[in-house]
Amino acid sequence: MEAYCFKCRKKTEMKNTVAATLKNGKPATKGSCAICDANMSRIGKHS
Repeated sequence: MEAYCFKCRKKTEMKNTVAATLKNGKPATKGSCAICDANMSRIGKHS
């Protein structure tokens, strides 16, 4: 799954993805950047 990395400042592949739910009940996916290993998250449908 691709997401925007704020550290790399571009869309990169997300590794170690985990499905999560936000406080307001919306689905999200959390993981880490494949390039710089920074924490990433993507709001929306689970992968």
